[in-house]
Amino acid sequence: MLSFDRGSRPNLAAWGAKAKPGALALLAALLLACAPAAAIANPDLVLPWPAQETAALPQGERITFASASPFTLSNVGNGAEEAPPTEAQGTLYLPPEASAAAPVPAVVILHGASGVQSVRELTYARQFAAQGTAALVIDVFAARRDRASSFINRLLEITEAMFLADAYAGLEYLAALPQVDGDRVALIGFSYGGMVTTYAAYAQVAERYAPEGPRFAAHVAFYAPCIAEFQDSRATGAPLLMLYGGRDAIVDPERCARIAEQIEAGGGDVETVVYPDAVHQWDGRFAQEREIGRNLADCRFVVEADGTVRDKWLWLPMSSVFSRKIILGLCAGDEGYLIGRNDAVRAQSNRVMGAFLERALAGGKS
Repeated sequence: MLSFDRGSRPNLAAWGAKAKPGALALLAALLLACAPAAAIANPDLVLPWPAQETAALPQGERITFASASPFTLSNVGNGAEEAPPTEAQGTLYLPPEASAAAPVPAVVILHGASGVQSVRELTYARQFAAQGTAALVIDVFAARRDRASSFINRLLEITEAMFLADAYAGLEYLAALPQVDGDRVALIGFSYGGMVTTYAAYAQVAERYAPEGPRFAAHVAFYAPCIAEFQDSRATGAPLLMLYGGRDAIVDPERCARIAEQIEAGGGDVETVVYPDAVHQWDGRFAQEREIGRNLADCRFVVEADGTVRDKWLWLPMSSVFSRKIILGLCAGDEGYLIGRNDAVRAQSNRVMGAFLERALAGGKS
């Protein structure tokens, strides 16, 4: 479903009646009265979110958890030689009311190519916790400083497959916490992390990383470049929300629409919202629009059924740092793309994401 948000409240009528906090609370109470089950904490994400300047927002705790570093999807599940063990790093934010008696839903948050930003990933996480949803911000780069420290080298050596490894490891970590309902964990990603979040909506990816483990209940991709298509378009079935700006030069609307159609054909449910006046990273740190980076919009990749990633035009496999450097060097445009903070758009996307997640994460274990 494609919609354009020009500043008005998104169309929530279709789900509003069944997602009202009072109705959900009543339902939880009735279930609790009828059976000896744990109480269920439901998210309350539709109301205006707390201001990011509020000092009372929950604080996070630095954690580590077991992960791996496969270079590409085809390396996953092939042992430590192809997917070296890695100690993933993150920051966990738990709502004060979270408990084993009332487990809360959660989100795993993946950063973009610039890394974790206090005004973006960490602020979203604190706001989620303030609204009753646990949040785990994963720092994919921090866990692999030995591989690369510069911006360019990070993108060459720290791949989407490693992002996915940390995401699914984070899901497993959260699912093991008594305060978290492991059946209600969503994946949220920004830019590079948003692209990874879209990949995670494919069944092929989930089957590789968690063949018998938990699955993400929903996916939210912020301004994610749509540069890869999967030959195996089977979806996990969890809903996907794609958000991007109409002036974002790194996002190709036609290709994003095609990917959405493929996921839906594979059994998924995709909602796309476009903010006509927004550029890339409308929730970042820069108040004035500026041009950055090299544009990947012209890149075309295909993910084969065995996990091999190939350049669509040359059919070269992206199997090493060397081949990745060649492929990206050939397809990336010399011109950059605009980024710029837009608080009005962030407020709109907050409401859209909040409504989407409240719908997707409602209910819980009985």
